[in-house]
Amino acid sequence: MPAEPQDSGLHEPAPDFDDLTRDIAEVPAVEVITTVAVHLMSAAAVKCGLAEGGEKDKDLDEARKLITALAGLVTAGAPEISNFHAAPLRDGLRSLQLAFREASLVPDAPGAGPGEKFTGPVYS
Repeated sequence: MPAEPQDSGLHEPAPDFDDLTRDIAEVPAVEVITTVAVHLMSAAAVKCGLAEGGEKDKDLDEARKLITALAGLVTAGAPEISNFHAAPLRDGLRSLQLAFREASLVPDAPGAGPGEKFTGPVYS
């Protein structure tokens, strides 16, 4: 007969998720949109090789997808969140589009870069 596991007395109580997270109903849409945009920006920067890992983490195929998703979100969300919130997101998006162009061995034609179907051509 197998031995019963011994109780070490070190059980952590289950987290109270109500205390750890805000109810999604209380989060304003502008906060959700900007938070998602910042996450997309961060991931795209890593995939463009702009983070601490540099070339090791660079994956332009993944960066293209992230930048395109970011461009769609920013373009669609901007009228809903006001220019005050949208302007820095647009600036970050443009910076990523330019970084992608610089990182590419064969740059896309103007208007064909990641997200440019939503933003229009990006020039340096």
